[in-house]
Amino acid sequence: MGDYEETYRTFSLEVPDYYNFGFDVIDRLALEDRNRLAMIWVNQEGNEKTFTFRQMMNLSNSAANMLLKYGVKKGDRVIIMLPRVPEWWIFAIACIKLGAVFCPCPTMLTPKDLKYRIDAAKISMVITDEENSGKVEEISNDCPTLATRLVTDAKLPGWISYIEEIDYPAPVSRHLVKIAGMERTKSTDPLVIYFTSGTTGEPKLVLHNHALPLGHVTTGGFWLDLKPHDLHFTYADTGWAKSSWGKFFGPWIQGACILVYDVRGRFKPTELLPVLEKYEITVFCAPPTVYRMLILADLEKFDLTSLRHCVSAGEPLNPEVIRVWKEGTGLTIYEGYGQTELVLVIGTFPCMEARPGSMGKPSPGWQIELHDDDGRPVAPGDTGRIAIRVSPRPVGLFDGYLYDPEATGEVFRGDFYYTGDKAYVDEDGYYWFVGRDDDVIKSSGYRIGPFEVESALLEHPAVKEAAVVGSPDVIRGMIVKAFVVLKEGSAPSEQMAKDIQRFVKKITAPYKYPRSIEFVDDLPKTISGKIRRNVLRERELAIHAKY
Repeated sequence: MGDYEETYRTFSLEVPDYYNFGFDVIDRLALEDRNRLAMIWVNQEGNEKTFTFRQMMNLSNSAANMLLKYGVKKGDRVIIMLPRVPEWWIFAIACIKLGAVFCPCPTMLTPKDLKYRIDAAKISMVITDEENSGKVEEISNDCPTLATRLVTDAKLPGWISYIEEIDYPAPVSRHLVKIAGMERTKSTDPLVIYFTSGTTGEPKLVLHNHALPLGHVTTGGFWLDLKPHDLHFTYADTGWAKSSWGKFFGPWIQGACILVYDVRGRFKPTELLPVLEKYEITVFCAPPTVYRMLILADLEKFDLTSLRHCVSAGEPLNPEVIRVWKEGTGLTIYEGYGQTELVLVIGTFPCMEARPGSMGKPSPGWQIELHDDDGRPVAPGDTGRIAIRVSPRPVGLFDGYLYDPEATGEVFRGDFYYTGDKAYVDEDGYYWFVGRDDDVIKSSGYRIGPFEVESALLEHPAVKEAAVVGSPDVIRGMIVKAFVVLKEGSAPSEQMAKDIQRFVKKITAPYKYPRSIEFVDDLPKTISGKIRRNVLRERELAIHAKY
C-alpha cells in the first residue's frame, strides 16, 4: 500500500466460487518453487527444523490421506489441540484440503472445557499429543459424536498414531487432486470454527468459510506489509484466531516464511529478543503484554537491525511502550484492530502516520461507522459502537455463531455487524478504542469470559456468590479479579484466597484464574437479580486511575 486514500478508494477483492487455501496457496507456492521456505521451527532448547512449501504440500497430502483412511470427510469437524509444533499446520492444511472443518483449541483447556467444545461443535475427531491425550481419555466416553482420536507423537491404545501411520501410509495417492470422489470446496463452505468467550454462557462457536484466507490479504499484505522474502514472527498460541492472522493465512497468502517459537512451561518474554536477533526477523507481531515486558530489557544489547516493521493488536498499546521501543529499535509499533469474528478491519498501515494509542483507519474493503445505542451515527469525537457495514458483505466476516441464531441476531442488525466494542474517531479519520460493550476481559492477549471463571469459583465449597471483572495491571493490561461472597461459616483470609485460586486453576484453564480476590458481603445487582459487573469494573478503573 503506497497511498492509503487511493488504495482504500479503489480496493476490491474478488472471491471465486471455488477456493481452497491448501491447494490454491500452499500447493501453488510449492509447485512454483520447490525450495521456497515456509517455516522455521525452533523450541526453547534451540532445536530447529525447516520446512519448504513443497514439504508442507506433501506432508499435508499424506495427513489428508490418513484422515480419509479413518473416515474423515468434507464437513466433518476436527479439533486440533496441539502446541506450537509443525503438525498443527500439517493437519490444519490437511483438513482444509479435504473440506473438513478444523477447530483450533489451546492445550491449556481442562477436560471440562474440552468436553463442552466437542459436544457443542459436534466434533468427530480430536488431534492432540501424548501430553494432552489424558484429557481426551477422561471425557471421550461421554462425547457421543467423537468417533476417532489421533495422537501425533506416540502410540497409544485406542488412538490412531501419526508416527505409526507415517511408517505404514494409507494405500492411496499422495496427490489429493487424483483421489476419486473428493469434493471441491466452495468459498462459502465452512472452513474453521473458533471458540470465543462471551460475558454470559459458555464460549460461542465462530464459524468462518473458505474465503477467510482471502480476507487476510489486508492483514498480511497491508498491515503486516509482508513480501515473499520476509521472515515473519507472530507470537501467538495455536489455539486462538490470532494464530491464523499472523502464523498461517496472513503470511502464507503473501508467500512469506514464518518463524514458529515453540514455548512450553515457564516463559519469559525477554527470551524472544535473542530469537529476533539470531533468525534476523524482518516483521514482528506481538500483543501489548509482550511489548510491555520486552522494553524492560536493555534493547541496545541486541542486534535488531533486520527488523523493518513491528505491529501489535489485541488491546490498546500504552504510548510509553511505543516510545521506549522506538528509542531501543528505531521502529514504531503499528497498531491494529480486529476480532475472532473478523480479519484486520482497522489498522495503522506503514504508509500513514502512526498516532500512539490509535487503532488507525479502516482497512481497504471495510466500511466502518460509529453508532449510538439507537443505531444512528455519532459525531467525530463522540464515543459510539463500532458498526461494520455488511452490505455488500466484506471478505473475512464470519458467517455467524454456530447453533446460536439468537446470539447471531444480536450482533447483526440491519446492514451492520456490531462488534461489541466502543471507540471514537478524530477529525482526521483515526479511530481510538474506548472499551468493551460487554464484560469480556482481555488479559495478556487472552479473551476471558467472566461466566467461565465465576462458574469455577462457585464450585468451591466455601463460595456463595462471585463476580469477575478485569482490573488494570501494568504488565498484563488487565488481570482477572474476583469479588467473592463466602458461605456462612467460612471466613475471609489470605489463605482462603490462595485456596480458591488453586481450586480454580484445577477446574478451568490456568490463564483464567483470578489473580486478585476481594471478599465482599454482597454484590451489586439489578432489580431482576443480575450482577452488575459494570459497577465493579468502574470501581476498579477509578481506584487504579489514582495511581
